[in-house]
Amino acid sequence: MKTPRGLVAPALLALGALLAGCPGPPATSRGDAARAPAAPAATAPAQGGPSGEELFKRSCSACHGPDAKGLPSLGSDLVGGAFARTKSDAELLDFVKKGRAADDPASVTKVPMPPKGGNPALKDAEILSIVAHLRALQGAQ
Repeated sequence: MKTPRGLVAPALLALGALLAGCPGPPATSRGDAARAPAAPAATAPAQGGPSGEELFKRSCSACHGPDAKGLPSLGSDLVGGAFARTKSDAELLDFVKKGRAADDPASVTKVPMPPKGGNPALKDAEILSIVAHLRALQGAQ
């Protein structure tokens, strides 16, 4: 069966979002699945577990992109955007744990962010490892 060319990238993006627990793009959005990932700095594993980079890939990249620079109609830029840069590590930990509703007045994308990025198994130390990964990406910019 032939798949129309214009539907392949949005279908893959939606599948990745579904698997990662991300709400995915609105039905009319196409998204940009062709972004090339940057080479992020390695971050230390949380208590011998996966690195912050690996945890980010598993729990956050479906919406925020593999380079954390955001995806159209999904997640915001966590590297160059003001939100993540102006929050302390503790504030980001609290934010990620709670998430944000799409109708929150402070939401720029108007797309919900599920608590813990849709991964309820994330522990505080793992979220802080993700934050450390983001800080490394921010510093590399």
